[in-house]
Amino acid sequence: MKPSEVQNVLTRAVVPEHSAVFMEAMSGGKAFLVGSYLFVAAEDWLVAVGYPLSGDEPSPEFEEALAEALRETRATRCWAVSPRLPARLQPHCTARDHYYTLAVDTTVPGRLQRQAARAAASLTVAEGTVFTSAHRQLWAEFLARVPLPPNVQELFARTEQVLSQAPGVVFLDAWDEQHQLAACLLLDMAPGRFMSYLIGAHSRLHYTAHASDLLFLEMLRLAQREHKEFVHLGLGVNDGIRRFKTKWRGIPAISYEVAAWEERTGVRGDMAELMRALRSMSSESMTKREFLASLPRQRRFAMLWELKKHDRRSWIGGTAHFFSCSFEYSFRELFERVETVLFEGPLDQMSLDRVEEVGRTPADGSQRLIDVLTEEEVRRLERVVCGPQGGWARLLGFSASKPPEVRPLLAETRPWMAFFSLWTSFLARHDWHYSVDLEAWRLSREMGKMVRGMETIDEQLETLESISVQRIVTFLRQCQHWRRYLKRNERAYLRGDVERMMGTSVEFPTRTELVINRRDARFLERMQPFLEAGRCAVLVGSAHLLNLRPMLAQAGFAVRKSR
Repeated sequence: MKPSEVQNVLTRAVVPEHSAVFMEAMSGGKAFLVGSYLFVAAEDWLVAVGYPLSGDEPSPEFEEALAEALRETRATRCWAVSPRLPARLQPHCTARDHYYTLAVDTTVPGRLQRQAARAAASLTVAEGTVFTSAHRQLWAEFLARVPLPPNVQELFARTEQVLSQAPGVVFLDAWDEQHQLAACLLLDMAPGRFMSYLIGAHSRLHYTAHASDLLFLEMLRLAQREHKEFVHLGLGVNDGIRRFKTKWRGIPAISYEVAAWEERTGVRGDMAELMRALRSMSSESMTKREFLASLPRQRRFAMLWELKKHDRRSWIGGTAHFFSCSFEYSFRELFERVETVLFEGPLDQMSLDRVEEVGRTPADGSQRLIDVLTEEEVRRLERVVCGPQGGWARLLGFSASKPPEVRPLLAETRPWMAFFSLWTSFLARHDWHYSVDLEAWRLSREMGKMVRGMETIDEQLETLESISVQRIVTFLRQCQHWRRYLKRNERAYLRGDVERMMGTSVEFPTRTELVINRRDARFLERMQPFLEAGRCAVLVGSAHLLNLRPMLAQAGFAVRKSR
């Protein structure tokens, strides 16, 4: 959407989901309009906001707009929110609720004013847009004790991302005299007529009575200052949240229904899929052995340690970007025991695309690997990465179907991008098609866990830029040893032997003090609040486990190999 279109939507917004930039930041999709209705889409999914920007009641026009959006995006995984779902979506309705609103000129009950005044005597209220370690600790503490539906948990998980990408989203914080965060609200000020209260939390570790009441009073004053007509307080969610909103005279003003469904591709699409499946089958029926052989190769995830502190259990495991088998069964078993899953950084498609875009656009005049390697070294690298080439290799089936273009990677991308691209192509040629961290990311989200990265993409890009070019060059020059290195690491990883994985004469470029040790301190700081709350799984690159296990022990956790 053009900036003028976004502004038009914000001016006419009726519900919090009409805040287009917030919706894009939250979902990673792109917003667009069909008539008076806003949609957000990416890849194979679509979110439909069935509240017309005209402010009228929903009409058959929503069904027409939805049909057009589905044709344009060809989405198969779909969600819709509406005051009243169309008849065809009613069987897919997953929840019904109301949006609660609070007029800015509401007379605040005297009791609440007095309670807020008592809290104000020991708290300082401030606005902010930076997600600090104090916010991270408050989020972890609050989520550990308050059961919330997955969509609300997702708001907490993506707070840092939303703050960095959606202008208008701000914190309203209450800090005590020891500079501890007692309570916090996350607000969206972008819509024209109203302000949206997105989420809030208060601390029991740094408790101040009525801190949340003080913030609600300040939120009303902020809305008045910004000339808003009312505050959108969001959904009722549960009895406790409803009671808090209604005591402030919030009213259930707008009905809400949500549907989740998979859109069928139609008879023609289904028939084409069936024909493809039939063509892929042999003329003979599949035996049990053949069926079992067709399933992903599964192994037990042994690179896992249990952490315990104050009778609260969590786990930390070592991942690999690529591996020779799947650990899905082990991950499903692990994630059944946790509520939160932490990764090094975000692994959604938008984040991965950003890394690739930066890697493929080197700065002018920066060093390129093609200028450092000799012609003989480049040819050897091509043989190792691409495998046998030429007519006889293709005839005998030894040739890779789509070998990477080694020379353009060395000449036209950043050194770390060339290294990772060549290394992963080599792994793929040896049937290492599984990604341990991506598999865990997908499963944890599929199972409704709170999923978050401990670093931002900018922090991860900074780490990639710090990788020594000389170490990359040394690693590429030793490519003839890669296969032996691969086999030894596979055996060690499957045994959960992190020390044996690290002991190698081939110097893997990312195993440096800057890339590993400095990040370990950052990871420890950001994971510790979640681990202390319990029921958390942390997944980091296996090399980080060398330092993190003793660091966690020093922090008071009992660390033992998980069985």
